[in-house]
Amino acid sequence: MNSLPDVYRAVVFGASGALGAAFVQHLQRDPRCGQVVAVSRQSQPGWDLRSEESIQTCAQTLSAQGPFHLVIDATGVLTIDARGPEKRLDELDADHLLLALHLNAVGPALLLKYFTPLLATGQRVVWAKLSARVGSIEDNRKGGWYGYRAAKAALNMLLQTSAIELARRRPLAVVAALQPGTVRSALSQPFVGDAALDPDASAQSLLSVLDALQPTGRAQFVDHQGQSIPW
Repeated sequence: MNSLPDVYRAVVFGASGALGAAFVQHLQRDPRCGQVVAVSRQSQPGWDLRSEESIQTCAQTLSAQGPFHLVIDATGVLTIDARGPEKRLDELDADHLLLALHLNAVGPALLLKYFTPLLATGQRVVWAKLSARVGSIEDNRKGGWYGYRAAKAALNMLLQTSAIELARRRPLAVVAALQPGTVRSALSQPFVGDAALDPDASAQSLLSVLDALQPTGRAQFVDHQGQSIPW
């Protein structure tokens, strides 16, 4: 990450997932990275996207290790309680829909709430959140996947709105919604099998994309090849 200050500090949320772990490994190998904090439900301090209190406690605990220059939120869930995405309207269930929204949008928004104050000031900082192309309203051509699409679209709006606010205090900040490609992971395996990108390759490409993005005062929705995606 040549665009960040030397000895920059990074946090990776969702570090136990396929992509999260790949991000951690790449950053640990970066000689310019001074510290990588890997956060997962099993780490200490622990946290849970469904618990605002746990997110606040996590931020308070990690504040002594900041300020941070790079935050990667690699959280996300497609299958919930062994139930995959809805393909038709008649499959919608209110509780399942709300849980998808909470885990994929509300939880990440609370991470923004408590961790953007820990970003460095007066320096380039990057907040990167894994999103999904299916969250693009304009790009929706096939329908289906109601809860996941809606949650990612809501996430994108939350990122865009927070980016506008963040730029007022940190004009050098980059906020990015990332489409990592279809990555081989526990999340995607039931739907694509092994016909997917290697997590290590996707993480490397995404870090290169982030390195090249310039502050615009707004969030940017891009894929692992650096191509813009319509909101």
